Amino acid sequence: MKKITIAIDGHSSCGKSTMAKALAKKIGYIYVDTGAMYRAVTLYCMRNNLFDDNGEVLTNKLQEAMANVKVSFKFNKETGRPDTYLNGERVEDVIRSIEVSNHVSKVAAIPFVREAMVDQQREMGKEKGIVMDGRDIGTTVFPDAELKIFVTASAEVRAQRRYDELQVKGMPADYDEILRNVKERDYIDSHREVSPLRQASDALLLDNSHMTIEEQDEWLMKQFTAHSA
Repeated sequence: MKKITIAIDGHSSCGKSTMAKALAKKIGYIYVDTGAMYRAVTLYCMRNNLFDDNGEVLTNKLQEAMANVKVSFKFNKETGRPDTYLNGERVEDVIRSIEVSNHVSKVAAIPFVREAMVDQQREMGKEKGIVMDGRDIGTTVFPDAELKIFVTASAEVRAQRRYDELQVKGMPADYDEILRNVKERDYIDSHREVSPLRQASDALLLDNSHMTIEEQDEWLMKQFTAHSA
């Protein structure tokens, strides 16, 4: 089988990262969670007071600081998956908080932030044999990817999944707040000027609202086998 690039895009909290991680592990590919990269930048902004009182990003200050924002991934032997690091600090858990979720879409919509992250993502995928998920992988980062998948699910299903995930981690969670966040992120992601969330014309649509993990994994392996032959 030839090595290929697999681009998985879709709405927030639809399980993109989970399925991408599982697929990469099964086929021996490198996995990159691009959403985690934008979450890490958002965490940097929160820690360095780069939001004003209205929750808007202080873009001038962030642009000056971008050279100091380094996002990387390190393999975690215990979980068998990569963890996200911000300037050498493991931030895998804290970037999943609702506070970060409430701010990440605004940070991710900033052109110079996207440009910096896309450059890093393209560098990571030069040798192929990579599974990358995000919002614009198949449209902007790797428009020539051999396999593109666009994932979606209803807002209510996605909110419940996010709520359950936070509960398991022992983190505070309010379903109604999460549902509002999901819908707001959908709007911002789909209407931003730079690399808006949209399904690439040659991407396969996967609505996993009512699929089991096993059914989803089986479908993904079927697509991978067909596109890497």
